[in-house]
Amino acid sequence: MQSPVLNLNRACQTCHKFPEEELRARVEAIQGRTYEMRNVALDAVLQLTLDAVLQLTRDIAAVVARDSGDVRLVKARDFQRRAQFFTDFIEAENSMGFHAPQEAVRILGRAIDYARQGEIALR
Repeated sequence: MQSPVLNLNRACQTCHKFPEEELRARVEAIQGRTYEMRNVALDAVLQLTLDAVLQLTRDIAAVVARDSGDVRLVKARDFQRRAQFFTDFIEAENSMGFHAPQEAVRILGRAIDYARQGEIALR
C-alpha cells in the first residue's frame, strides 16, 4: 500500500483531467487545511481530558473523587467520547480530507464543539 499521491497519473488523472502540478497543489492545500483543523480538534479533546490534571477543583478527577455518578461528569464523559470518536474518524479515514474536504472540516468542527461542551459541563 502506498499513497495515491505518489502516482497521480495512474491514481488521479484517469478521472481528474488536470495537470499533475495542479492536482498535487490541490491535494496539499486540502490536506493542509484538514490537518490544521484536526490539530485544533485534538487539542480541544486533550484539553478536556487533561482538565483532570490541570484544574483539580473543577475537573473530571475532582468530580470523580466526590461522586462518579455526578451529572456533570456523565455529561463531560459523553462529550469526550463523541469528540474523540469524530477526531479518530478523520484520523482513520486516511485521505486527510482530500475526497470530502467540507465533510472532514464539518466533522472536526463537531469534535471541537463536543470537547468545548464537555469543558462547560464540568464547570
